[in-house]
Amino acid sequence: MSIAVDIRKKLGDFSLDISFESDAKRIGILGPSGCGKSMTLKSIAGIEKPDSGRIVIDGRVLFDQMQKINLKPQKRRVGYMFQNYALFPTMTVSQNIGAGLDFSDGDRNGRIADMVKRFNLQGLEKHLPGQLSGGQQQRVALARIMAYRPDIILLDEPFSALDEHLKERLQHEMMSMLEGYEGQVILVSHSRDEIYRFGEELLIMEGGHVMARGETKKLFDDPGTVSVARMTGCKNFSDAERLNTHTLHLTDWGITLELEREIPEDVNAIGYRAHAFEPVWGERQKNCLQFRASGIDELPFERRYYLFPENGAGRADTAELICWFIQDKDRAQMDGKPAPDYLRLKEESVMLLRK
Repeated sequence: MSIAVDIRKKLGDFSLDISFESDAKRIGILGPSGCGKSMTLKSIAGIEKPDSGRIVIDGRVLFDQMQKINLKPQKRRVGYMFQNYALFPTMTVSQNIGAGLDFSDGDRNGRIADMVKRFNLQGLEKHLPGQLSGGQQQRVALARIMAYRPDIILLDEPFSALDEHLKERLQHEMMSMLEGYEGQVILVSHSRDEIYRFGEELLIMEGGHVMARGETKKLFDDPGTVSVARMTGCKNFSDAERLNTHTLHLTDWGITLELEREIPEDVNAIGYRAHAFEPVWGERQKNCLQFRASGIDELPFERRYYLFPENGAGRADTAELICWFIQDKDRAQMDGKPAPDYLRLKEESVMLLRK
C-alpha cells in the first residue's frame, strides 16, 4: 500500500502546499494548530477539494486537477475519523456501524456482527452514542470505518477532546485495534507523545508546508534544524561556532564542546533535551556546564531546574535559561545531596543543527 499526495489549496490568507509519497503503514503528521494538517486529511478524504495537484492511493487516482478527476468521498475507500467521532446520535451502535455499508449488501448484518465482536461491543448493539463511554464511542467509530474495508484510515486528532487521564489508555486501545489492519493509517496530531508512539514515518508541518520528513525516531534523534528540533519538543538551544572538525563553542552558553564525531561545516547551533543532562559533583569534566540555578519547579512526577548559562549576567531577565528536568524515577540521585557543581552534556545527546 502506498500514498502519493501533491496538492495546493488556498483558503483566505492560508495556503496549503504539500507533497509527499510513502509506503509506510503508520504515518504521523505533527504540527501546530492551523498549519494545514486537517486540511491535508480532508483533501485526501474528498471533504475538501484542492485547487490543483494529484492524490493517488495504491495506484488509484482519487484526485487529479489536470485530468479533472475528483472521486466522491464514498468512492475513495478512505476511512476518516473525526475528532468527536461524528457518530449519529439517534442511531444505535449497530446502525452506526452499518451506516457506511451498501444496503444491497447481502452480508451487511454479518459484517456488522463481525465488527461488534472484533471491537468488543457485545451487549451494546442497541445502545445510542449518548449511552456510551468515550472509549466505547471510539470503538464504534473505528468499527464503522473498518466495516467497509477502506484502503487507508485517517485519524484527525482523535484524542484532542479527551481528558488527560483517558488519553493514554485510549491511545493504547486504538493501537491494539489497528494491529490487524493491513492498510495505511495517517494520524494527525499536535501532540509529540502521540506521534512518537504511533508513527513509523513522520511529517512535520508548519505554515502549510512540510518542514521535515523521515523515520519518526530518527527525526526526533537528529532533527537537522533548530525549527524542527523545537517542534519535536527540544527545550535547550545555543548558537554554535565551529572551531574545528571536533570542537564547537556554544556562544549562548559560554562553553566549548569537544566531540569524538566529526562536526559538519554547516552546523551553527546545537539542541539538547532537558532530560539528558548528567549531574557532576567535584571537578569539572569535559563538556560540562556550571550549575547555577535560577529557580526550581516541583511537579508531581518531575523536578525542573532552570539554569543560567556560564556567560549569563546572573539575572533571569537578561539570559535565556537552560532547562534540566529530572523525572521522578531519577530524583533519588539528587535527594539528600548538595546541588551538583556541573551538568555534563552527553555526546550522543547533542543535536548538531542548522538555524
